[in-house]
Amino acid sequence: MISGWHQKASVLMEALPYIKKFYGKKIVIKYGGNAMVSQEYKDAIMQDIVLMKYVGMKPIVVHGGGPDISSMLSRVGKKSDFVNGLRITDEETMEIAQMVLVGKVNKEIVTLMNKHGARAVGLCGKDAGLIMAEKQLTEVDNGNGTEKMDIGLVGRVREVDTCILDVLTDNGFIPVIAPVGAGPGGQSYNINADYAAGAIAWAIKADKLVLITDVEGVMDSRNGQSRLLSSINREQAHRLIQEGVITGGMIPKVTCCLEALEKGVERIHIINGTVLHSLLLEIFTESGIGTMIEK
Repeated sequence: MISGWHQKASVLMEALPYIKKFYGKKIVIKYGGNAMVSQEYKDAIMQDIVLMKYVGMKPIVVHGGGPDISSMLSRVGKKSDFVNGLRITDEETMEIAQMVLVGKVNKEIVTLMNKHGARAVGLCGKDAGLIMAEKQLTEVDNGNGTEKMDIGLVGRVREVDTCILDVLTDNGFIPVIAPVGAGPGGQSYNINADYAAGAIAWAIKADKLVLITDVEGVMDSRNGQSRLLSSINREQAHRLIQEGVITGGMIPKVTCCLEALEKGVERIHIINGTVLHSLLLEIFTESGIGTMIEK
């Protein structure tokens, strides 16, 4: 019994330096992937975020909802197509994505977080002019090099107005943001949640950006073996993309990390949300988990 109490005390003491370091600091958390599917994983992540709030941090959540969007599109007979990890988005797909992200996923997260004792408020990029967007083109290989491809109403963040986030976090609320932004004339744009989280992180000068997904982090599968890269810098990340080690949906994640680093975010972490309480392990322990990307 005594050793058990000592072990609990040791865990708390290991967390103390990190509680002190991040007290009063803004931490942006991007929540997505299959970590959003299981109720057990959802509960664990919401509990982690609420605990962060109650030890003095200021968490800001940006969520995705890819599996829910794909499910709804399938129900109405539409196929989901992706280019470089980004969903091709026509008018009908945009309408469905907005309905799912803002009306369904966002409110589910807010409700669950409030159930665990937080005061969470749901937003999307259209609220209070939070995210102004513009059309994003993506580069594809045409056999003779690369060319720009229009993939529809997929947006990139042009500007972030942090006023509403400052008001909410300074008054004890946790903002929960769906990545739908407004472009010129009020046009809705579907923004990749990783990019949205990165833009918000540098706009509010966050001390840390954490991307919660359903993979361990950046994996190196060369030489017939798959190993987790626990830490990489900007130059290494660029090289891994060029060499095809980083592919698919990991490309926008790492690209948004690189942009956030350029804009002033010091450290970014990609962690696996299907590991219970992975957020606490990343924030409050010395070793952490996943991949850390730094300057």
